[in-house]
Amino acid sequence: MSDERITSVNMKQGELRNEVNLRPQTLDAYIGQQGVKDNLKIFIEAAKLRGEALDHVLFYGPPGLGKTTLAGIIANELGVNIKITSGPAIGRAGDLAAILTNLSDNDVLFIDEIHRLNRSVEEVLYSAMEDFALDIVIGKGPSARSIRLDLAKFTLIGATTRAGSLSAPLRDRFGVISKFELYTDKELKNILNRTAGVLGVSIDEESLGEMARRSRGTPRVANRMLKRIRDFSQVKGNGRIDINITKEGLKALGVDELGLERLDRDILTTIIERFKGGPVGIDTIAASLGEERVTIEDVQEPFLIQSGLLYRTPKGRMVSSLGYAHLGLEYVEKEED
Repeated sequence: MSDERITSVNMKQGELRNEVNLRPQTLDAYIGQQGVKDNLKIFIEAAKLRGEALDHVLFYGPPGLGKTTLAGIIANELGVNIKITSGPAIGRAGDLAAILTNLSDNDVLFIDEIHRLNRSVEEVLYSAMEDFALDIVIGKGPSARSIRLDLAKFTLIGATTRAGSLSAPLRDRFGVISKFELYTDKELKNILNRTAGVLGVSIDEESLGEMARRSRGTPRVANRMLKRIRDFSQVKGNGRIDINITKEGLKALGVDELGLERLDRDILTTIIERFKGGPVGIDTIAASLGEERVTIEDVQEPFLIQSGLLYRTPKGRMVSSLGYAHLGLEYVEKEED
């Protein structure tokens, strides 16, 4: 259900093909994550000068911030091929072996949601990352024997939204570890402006700012919002996006001034009305709303906390005075127990 929301940070079905067309192909065209980008420029250039594979790279941070895009750019800058897969898609060690043995020297293997790798698959990956070799057991019982397959020297780029869920042995095998931060409104305006150019959409500065402000610091949300407002401008306007059509479209989509949608407001309202503002546990909130705990914890909650509307305590989640004010409710200071 949550994937139908415009502010969902997850990739929607049928959206990948359209997003690929919007993705920049070089580091210079990539907007935002300046610190990550500056360091990668140096590491990539050094690897090219030595004629070696780039060291293994780990990206971590909230979804929708451009980790997959940057992985593609790295491969493009290195002039090598990239193979894209995800942790859940590699079910068995044999699946991983099939992928690794088809890589050429210096190629890039990108594994999204790497924290969801099966443990047996992860253990095979250790020797592949460190020694560029695969240890495979053939046969069963007393006749079983182990053989070692040499692999091409490749670069593994892993992406995760939960760095804390990675095992220490896997995390320690990455030479470059980079954290992705939420984007500023200025960076999102630049991204929206670029996307509008690619899509051939006419848009004014005020509309760019309004969409950037409501995009939750996430380029994927910003680009999706632009495409939906484009629909409104073509059907209900003259095809040009101005501030009036932007506000009308965002109101119809249920996105408020802070970028909150219905589910975000329902979380705050539920905590206030049913649990007197908190504290209340995440499982109780999820059950009250009929939503998955992981949806609230990974998608809604981080933005609500970063916006100062919600905060965590040892006893559970509580709505802040800013949360009450955003909903137009009076905040009563709670006495300490």
